[in-house]
Amino acid sequence: MNIPKIPRRFLPLILLTLILLAIMPRTAKFGYDYRKGSPWPYETLIAQFDFPILKTEDQILEEKENAGSVIIPYYRYSEETLGETVKGVEALDFGKYSSLKGEIIVLLGDIYGKGIISDAKIKVDRGAADVSKDIIFIQKGKRAEKVPVSEVYKVSSAENKLLADLSKKHPSVNIDSLLSKGGVYGLLSPNLVYDRTTTELVHAGSSDYISPTIGYVAKDRKIVSQGEIVTAEIAQMLDSYKAEYNKTYGYGKPRVLLWMGNFLLAIILIVILYFSIYYTNPKIFTDRNKYYYLLMVFLLASVAAFLADKLPPTLVYLVPFYIFALFLQSFFSTRVVLPVYVVSLFPLLIFSASGVELFIMHLAAGVVVVYMARYFGKGWRQFILAITVFLVLLVSHLAFRLTDTVGNSNFFRTAMYLALGSFIAVGLYQLIYLFEKIFNLVSTNRLNELADTNNKLLRELSQKAPGTFQHCLQVMSMADAAARSIDADVALVRAGALYHDIGKMANPLCFIENENLVPGGAKFHESLTPEESAKQIIRHVTDGLEIASKNGLPDVIKDFIRTHHGTSRTGYFYSRYLQEGGDPENDAAFRYPGPDPVTKEQTVLMLCDSLEAASRTLKENTPEAYSEFVERIVDGKMKEGQFKDADISVREVGIVKGVMKDYLRQIYHERIEYPK
Repeated sequence: MNIPKIPRRFLPLILLTLILLAIMPRTAKFGYDYRKGSPWPYETLIAQFDFPILKTEDQILEEKENAGSVIIPYYRYSEETLGETVKGVEALDFGKYSSLKGEIIVLLGDIYGKGIISDAKIKVDRGAADVSKDIIFIQKGKRAEKVPVSEVYKVSSAENKLLADLSKKHPSVNIDSLLSKGGVYGLLSPNLVYDRTTTELVHAGSSDYISPTIGYVAKDRKIVSQGEIVTAEIAQMLDSYKAEYNKTYGYGKPRVLLWMGNFLLAIILIVILYFSIYYTNPKIFTDRNKYYYLLMVFLLASVAAFLADKLPPTLVYLVPFYIFALFLQSFFSTRVVLPVYVVSLFPLLIFSASGVELFIMHLAAGVVVVYMARYFGKGWRQFILAITVFLVLLVSHLAFRLTDTVGNSNFFRTAMYLALGSFIAVGLYQLIYLFEKIFNLVSTNRLNELADTNNKLLRELSQKAPGTFQHCLQVMSMADAAARSIDADVALVRAGALYHDIGKMANPLCFIENENLVPGGAKFHESLTPEESAKQIIRHVTDGLEIASKNGLPDVIKDFIRTHHGTSRTGYFYSRYLQEGGDPENDAAFRYPGPDPVTKEQTVLMLCDSLEAASRTLKENTPEAYSEFVERIVDGKMKEGQFKDADISVREVGIVKGVMKDYLRQIYHERIEYPK
């Protein structure tokens, strides 16, 4: 492997490794994987600390719904009521049974201690709710608590309690008559005073006071035994234990080991990223702008995964991780995008508690994005892309829910977050225009805009040099077919084809395809020497670069203008020069300044440009003629050394030749002769 100097390639990777190390988790992660309904494959798990059992979202939702459908009456405890009743009893005359007065006061203390409520029905603004018959609120001092109705007395039941207890102790005495005639029953009154206003206020906010827990598990208690089936209850305990462990439990080993582990993970991620670039398109390493941009996208994906882990579990579905596939797809070919995007999702597996689910969901969404964005990545069609991605994410999430590998989160709320995140991505996608400026890149969207024949510069070309414009359209169509056959950048080669001859606008009559602009006029080259004619022909390259600069065309388009003739000769005028006795060795005046094509796309354009121009001279419309013609043109370019620096293989050249032969057969097929 030919490894270039460290500063150019590896220094950014070292810096990226350090940044990853800085955002790596600082605490231990729960080291067990489990599924409801499956056996526990590990040793028996004992709680290392006390932890609360968290309610599932479904349980909390059900409690909130129940809390909203039942009104719980609110009572205030009155300390004065017992004192007033005791004073009343002390003032009564029981005659010969006056000794029972002390016992009655003691029993009243016990009864009032639990509380007495009125026998009358309470009044509330019910609406759609029912009054609870099982639970009431009792406020003593500053503290209010829920108490079962069965633990307090109504006035009637308090009377019965007092009668029963006294009768049990004094069976020979007619206690009922004594209490009735003595006036004790008339003294009993509620010491729990109903508060209608507070009842309605508490009911209005009752859904906000749902406890998130349903009990605790004490330290050293067994959670699950080895081989035991993980039931719904055990899974709930494990989920609660995992949440507490990840939130508060410290790293039990020396901290240096944690740092070493994180450093190794960061190194592994960067190495995988490096080779995903190296084996897909190593030329990215030599293009600093593209290289730095790719590393930035990876870093943004890593930071997004880190931040997502800090969000509540349900909100993580708002984060549209597949946007990073769009960011990559805008500037790189599919061959590069897919492996780099997959590597960019790896931090999810490290940082997020639900990393596996998120990884699969956004992997599926990213693949769809890469192949759909070329058709739906522009204008209003982006919303079609967002809807499609939402459906892919939703189906993926549903698959995990059906297999019970995710928590019991509210499905409809998750769907809402996924939908919102998908449309957030439409807004975030506009950042590519900012990245385009910062990194001096040209996005696929920009190339598609440049290839729109309605834009100002191409309309000007069609008006000033219509023959050249038609030639460019034909070259674009040929180059499109050729580029697709060898997995080249189609959007780039289409834009390059439309602008490669833009310089001919400066002197359109110099070129034979535009001579009909002046019907019957003199030919431009009739009075010129071969050298002068070659100079004027070659000049369309420099004129094209000037026009491109004036109109703000990007450098990648200018490269097509520079290289579409490479360093080849102007064959027609060089031949005339030789016929007039010129020196074959003195061909500098007939050669284009170059450089020769270096990319696959530039090579395809050179071939298609030469084939389209020369094909107009074909006399025969036979497969053999087209085959011989294409072989001759391509071999001529190769013998001239035009492809010596090009990133294209002999196999790919062979594929392009086959595509061009088929293309010419389709374009120049024979037609029937119509009757006059």
